[in-house]
Amino acid sequence: MAPTKKGGKKKKGCSAINEVVTQEYTIDIHKRIPGVGFKKCAPQALKEIRKFANLDVRIDTRLNKAVWAKGIRNVPYQIRVRLSRKRNEDEDSPNKLYTLATMYLLPLSKIYK
Repeated sequence: MAPTKKGGKKKKGCSAINEVVTQEYTIDIHKRIPGVGFKKCAPQALKEIRKFANLDVRIDTRLNKAVWAKGIRNVPYQIRVRLSRKRNEDEDSPNKLYTLATMYLLPLSKIYK
């Protein structure tokens, strides 16, 4: 077995705290809320979006209105969400980053191909 090199220089990677990481996802709400009572569908859908994104998640008002657009019972089957990791300005928070969940609308050129 070859001896391992000790004391080598470590690569200095860029910190995720300084840059904003953004991803777009399609969340299938319909499969995440089976068996939920009618009057709990929209609140449960928002909880599932938070669970999908992990940890400290803040939901944008446009996304909230999109989930509640058809009422408490009839939530959309699927929804496009953009999740952005941003630096937390609150110094008391235990998390350095938070996730902002916003509504993501596809450009018309992608819809009408």
